[in-house]
Amino acid sequence: MPIVYLSLGSNVGDREANLRAAIAALPPAGVHVKQISSIYETEPVDYLDQPWFLNCVVEAETDLQPPALLQALRAVEAQLGNKKEFAKGPRKIDLDILLYGAETIATPDLQIPHPRMLSRRFVLTPLAEIASTLKHPSWPATTAVLLERLTDPSQVRPL
Repeated sequence: MPIVYLSLGSNVGDREANLRAAIAALPPAGVHVKQISSIYETEPVDYLDQPWFLNCVVEAETDLQPPALLQALRAVEAQLGNKKEFAKGPRKIDLDILLYGAETIATPDLQIPHPRMLSRRFVLTPLAEIASTLKHPSWPATTAVLLERLTDPSQVRPL
């Protein structure tokens, strides 16, 4: 089974409970959780006029192909009552595929590796915590080195 990395975020309601509910919903959706990063409180990026997020990264295995995995994650979001009013806005839960093995996918609905992950401290910090030596074939360095070089000034602190 391929190893996948997922980013989870929440900034509405009981943020920590939302993350834990999403993680608990992954195995029934066909995603076997192997490792979970610490939870971090993170400053909003892009749309700043909203509450701070809680974020974490999950390492998992799945038999689902990437489009089916994306559908499964959207179903988990819907099951947990996620309603995004607008892109980059407040949300109860957000699940993103960061990596799917060593694959590179670029379709209108799905981009792997996640297109903005290498520029976001709230993604690289928890990813480097659980996979510091990880290096996708399209990257110039490992997650730990990429995090070290990152210029994103946003705040990310352990919960």
